[in-house]
Amino acid sequence: MTLEGAIGLTAAMMALAFVQQSAEHLRPAARRAERWLFVPRLVLSLLLFAAVAIGHAPPPVLLLALVANHVLILPFFNGPYNGGADRMSLLILLCVTATTLLPEVRWREAALGYLAIQLLLSYAIAGWVKIANPAWRGGETLRDVFLFSAYPAGENVRRLADRPRLLFAAGWAVMLFELAFPFAMLSRPALVAALVVAALFHLANACLFGLNRFFWIWLCAYPSILWLQDRVIG
Repeated sequence: MTLEGAIGLTAAMMALAFVQQSAEHLRPAARRAERWLFVPRLVLSLLLFAAVAIGHAPPPVLLLALVANHVLILPFFNGPYNGGADRMSLLILLCVTATTLLPEVRWREAALGYLAIQLLLSYAIAGWVKIANPAWRGGETLRDVFLFSAYPAGENVRRLADRPRLLFAAGWAVMLFELAFPFAMLSRPALVAALVVAALFHLANACLFGLNRFFWIWLCAYPSILWLQDRVIG
């Protein structure tokens, strides 16, 4: 994957993810000020996607406008209200914007490479934090997630809390996968397989708990790590 191809694909996927995020804030019950923030985000994201879709490089003016819009959104919600999904959204936006503004190829590569490394660390560090926690190692954390989660999980999902062996095995599968993720960089087939598994993991969280933002925005960073693997290992 070429640098320009990875940047364009990341920008296009990010734009679609931003459209989905913006649409959540245009519901009839949304505050007027909230709509004034997310209507521009929706329009700018659609323009960005259209520009990339017809073969243009991501226009810096649209990306800078999205950055400015994001800066206005942060204080409105007293920070990244949706946690990791909002932080990843801003990270991808800033890295893609940097790739369009930096004058030298090596600097643009550094910006996209930084995004790829952050994606890799997001899995590896998550696995390390989990496996260092006795409650994760024993399966209690997953049981509590299904039993007491404030997320909109159905009763059928909550019944999984009564299957401790399944949750124990699932917890260890998640931890080992996240810790092993960096080793997938050694081979293109292994990396593709790891990204498919990671995407299915995010999809499962979206279906079980409604964490749809994590699914869409994490996928947006996948082209960067595919490019980095090509660039570093070939």
